[in-house]
Amino acid sequence: MTTLDHSPALAPLRQARERFLSGRPLPDDVPDEVLAAWRRARFFGVRHDLDGPVHEPELPAESALLEAARPVLDRIAQALGHSALLLTDERLRVLWTTGEVPGDDRCRDLSEREVGHNSAALALRTRRRAEVHGPEHFLDVWQDVSAVSVPLLAPDSGQVLGTVTVASALCPGCGPHPGAALAEATATAVEAELLARSRTAERVLLDAYTREAAHGPNRAIVALDGRNRLVSEAAVRLATPQVLAALERSSTSERASGARPPHDSRPPQDSRPPQDTGCGSVVERSYDTGCRPVQEQSYDLTLPDGAGCTAEITPVRHEGRVLGIVAVLEARAAEVPAQRLVPRPALALAGGSVPWRHAVARAVELARVHEPLLLTGERGSGKTALARELLGGTVPLVADAAESPELGVKYSELADGRPLLLRHAERLAQPDVAALNSLLDEHPDVRLLVTYTPGTPPGPCFQRLLDTLAARSVTVPALRERPEDVRELLPVLAPRPVPGQPPLAWTLDALRALEEHPWPGNVTELAHVVRALAEHRRVTGPVQRAELPDPVREGPAARRLSPMEHAERTAILAALRRHGGNKARAAAALGIGRATLYRKLRGYRDVP
Repeated sequence: MTTLDHSPALAPLRQARERFLSGRPLPDDVPDEVLAAWRRARFFGVRHDLDGPVHEPELPAESALLEAARPVLDRIAQALGHSALLLTDERLRVLWTTGEVPGDDRCRDLSEREVGHNSAALALRTRRRAEVHGPEHFLDVWQDVSAVSVPLLAPDSGQVLGTVTVASALCPGCGPHPGAALAEATATAVEAELLARSRTAERVLLDAYTREAAHGPNRAIVALDGRNRLVSEAAVRLATPQVLAALERSSTSERASGARPPHDSRPPQDSRPPQDTGCGSVVERSYDTGCRPVQEQSYDLTLPDGAGCTAEITPVRHEGRVLGIVAVLEARAAEVPAQRLVPRPALALAGGSVPWRHAVARAVELARVHEPLLLTGERGSGKTALARELLGGTVPLVADAAESPELGVKYSELADGRPLLLRHAERLAQPDVAALNSLLDEHPDVRLLVTYTPGTPPGPCFQRLLDTLAARSVTVPALRERPEDVRELLPVLAPRPVPGQPPLAWTLDALRALEEHPWPGNVTELAHVVRALAEHRRVTGPVQRAELPDPVREGPAARRLSPMEHAERTAILAALRRHGGNKARAAAALGIGRATLYRKLRGYRDVP
C-alpha cells in the first residue's frame, strides 16, 4: 500500500508539490504557509533529492541544553515505539536523536537553509507547537514522514533554546500527530530541569556579585552569565552597550573554555606564586562554590575604543565549571568628567529591573546578526527608542505606518546594507503587508527592525508576517511590569535645568505614587508628566505628591500589592507570555501546581 493510498487527504498537496518542483502552475488551494516554505527552500538552493554533499554542522563542545535534557530524553526514549525523538539547539543543529526515520542519518542540520520546510524550523519560527506531514516537506526522503515539534524556552528570559521533535511514519490524514502529547511532555520536563539548573546558576552568580560588592559600596561591578546580568549602581554609567557586549563575549569565551582540573591535582595555594599571563594582574581570589577556595587568575579585558573605563575579569565557577564572570570597572582618570557634565544614560537602556534587563539583553543579542528583528509591546513602552539604540550610529531608512500606511520602500534601497526601521507595523495597508511578506520570502536576511503594538486581531496576511518574525522577536515590558525603573527614568526624562538651578527632585511620597501608578501610556505618559512639572512649577524644592496629576496622586482603586505579591504577579504574567498563555507549561516553568496558578490568577484579577 502506498502513502497516497492511506493518506487521501494529502493527495492534492502531493500533486501540487510535484507541479511546483516541475515548474508547472499550481492550484489555488495550496496553503500560503506551505507554498511560502517551498519557495524559501528554492531560494536557499535546497535540493529536494538531497543530491550532493550534506552539510555537517559543527556541534558545540559543551551544550547546557543537552546536559539538562539528556536524563529526560533517556527516560522518554523507552516509550517511543516506532517513532524517533530528536533534540536541536537554537540553530536547529541536531544534538541528540534516537529511533529511526527516513533521512535522519543524513539531516543533522534542520534549518530551512539546509533541508527546507520541517516541523522543527516551523516551531522555532512561531514559538509554538508545529506539525508537518508528508508532502508539506520539501525533501523527497520525508514524503512518508509526519513530525511534531515543540520549542524549548529558557525559564528566565523566554528565549528559544531549541526544539524537541517526535517523528514517525506518515499519519493518516493531516493531524494531529499522535506524538504531540509526548513532545509537549518532553518539552515541559526539559524546561523544568533547565529551571532547576538556572536557579542554581543564578544563586552562584549572585553570591559572587555579593562577595565582590562587600569590598566597598562604590565599586562598579557587573556580573553576568549569558542569561543574567547584575549591575551595581556605580557601574550603570560606565556599563555602556559596547562595554556590556564586550563583557558578554568574555563570559561566553570563559564558559566555552571547559572545566578546571580537579582541585586536589594542583599544588596548594601557598606553594606557587601568582603568574603573570600577559593579560593583566593576577589576583588571589575565586568564586567557586561547593569546594574550598582556589587561586583564580583575573585579567584586564580589552574594551572598545572610547569605553572610558577598564575591566578586571574574574571567572565564576561552580563544581569546576565556569558559569560566568564578575567584572570590576574602573573609570580612566583622564576621562572622568565633572559631575555636572556626566552624559545622561540613553532612554532606551535606562532601567535595572529584571524584565527590562532581559528584554534589552535579548534585543542586543539578536541585533548582532543583521537579520529582521521584531520589537513588540504596548504603546509608549520604548520600542522605537530601543530600536535606535540597537542601530548604534547607523542612520536607517524610517517608515512610519502611523503617518503613511504605504511604505514606498523597495528592496534595491536596502541592498547596500542600510537598515529599515518600520514603526507601527500594525497600521500597514494590506498591499504593503503582502509586499513585506514577499520581501522576507525572497530576502530573509534583510536588515529590518519592526515595531508592533498588539491590538485588534491581525488578519491572515499580517499574521503570516508576525509568524515569520516570531523567532527573532523581543517583547518590551510595560512600565507597570517594571515599576522599580521609574526612579531611573525620572532624571532621564526631565529637561535639563536652567544654569544655576538644581535638577528636579522628588519626595519619597511622590516617588511612591509614581511607582504605584499603572501608566497605561507607559514611558511616554511618564515623560509628559515629568516635563509638564519641570516647565510649569512655581515652587522650589522636591516635587510633592500633591503636585502630581489627580490619577497619579490618588493611586489605583484596587488594593495595593506588597513587594512580594508584585514580584510574584510579574513572574506569573511573564511565564504566561513566554508560553503563549499555556497555563500548564507556565505552572511547570514556575515550579508550582496548575491549581495554585489558577488560584493566584483569580487573586490578581482585579489588581491593575
